[in-house]
Amino acid sequence: QVQLVESGGGTVQAGDSLRLSCAASGWTVSTYAMGWFRQAPGKEREFVATMGRSSSNTRYAEFVKGRFTISRDNAKNTVYLQMNSLKPEDTAVYYCAAYLYAIVDVTTTPKYWGQGTQVTVSS
Repeated sequence: QVQLVESGGGTVQAGDSLRLSCAASGWTVSTYAMGWFRQAPGKEREFVATMGRSSSNTRYAEFVKGRFTISRDNAKNTVYLQMNSLKPEDTAVYYCAAYLYAIVDVTTTPKYWGQGTQVTVSS
């Protein structure tokens, strides 16, 4: 059974940083692509970032480029999302996702989802 468990969310001020973690079980994060999505209140879930089987293969949504970084620790079987220079519009529930492909693009649908972690950025 695949489980993706996010942690690291919280309430911060604009300009602060947070690092989200996604610990996987029943799944090896280095085998296929992993990603992060988010959903703000009243909005649809949207793509944030993805990393392919090769850690050099990363893609980001335009609104987080230069501020967010996706990474993984194969030994810990964990994927991270480092979020810097946070803005109030980054407030959302952030979801970790696992794909069934080694390389994906922003339109690829993940196979598995975590339960989400809340990030709130106050101005």
